[in-house]
Amino acid sequence: MREAVSQIQWRAVASKGGLQLGVVRGGPGGLGSVIASPEAPDLIDGVQIAALRLHPDDRGFFEEIFRWGQGPAKDFAPSGSLQVSAALSYPGTIKAIHYHLRQTDLWAPVLGLFQVMLYDLRADSATFGRLNTLYVGTLRPWQIRIPPGVGHGYKVIGTESALLVYATDQWYDPTDEGRLPWNDPDVNYDWETQRR
Repeated sequence: MREAVSQIQWRAVASKGGLQLGVVRGGPGGLGSVIASPEAPDLIDGVQIAALRLHPDDRGFFEEIFRWGQGPAKDFAPSGSLQVSAALSYPGTIKAIHYHLRQTDLWAPVLGLFQVMLYDLRADSATFGRLNTLYVGTLRPWQIRIPPGVGHGYKVIGTESALLVYATDQWYDPTDEGRLPWNDPDVNYDWETQRR
């Protein structure tokens, strides 16, 4: 474990095969770093973002979601256990905070607007305890690759339902998924709408 981690107060959350997960006690909370660009310097280590191209016309729009072997989908699901799913959520819904010990997620928020939160739970990561917020969806079509050990969740903002299409590099396994409360006091994420 890194020397810096041993100097901060944190609580253990889970561990498996050398991956130790934890939460910094009394972390700064809030929104953390708001990520407005795929190249943002404050992005959590291992998280990858790529802009998707939207092709609108008078009938609607076309959007290519994943191209295996390129961008964030490069080297994704090499074992052949790829799963693609979709989740529709109503306005105001919060789904958070969960994490995986082995699984990598590749998200593509395609309809609506999501406030995505990411929190680095990996005790040996250079960005341990870092918090990111991304505003993504129809207005900002991004792919987001989330590695094991990065806590994640979202809130649907605005007045419309939102659709998340996502791929995982393993079939769903409930023993691989862990959860923290959406309002964990140490993560202290600010889910309130920022109307200021």
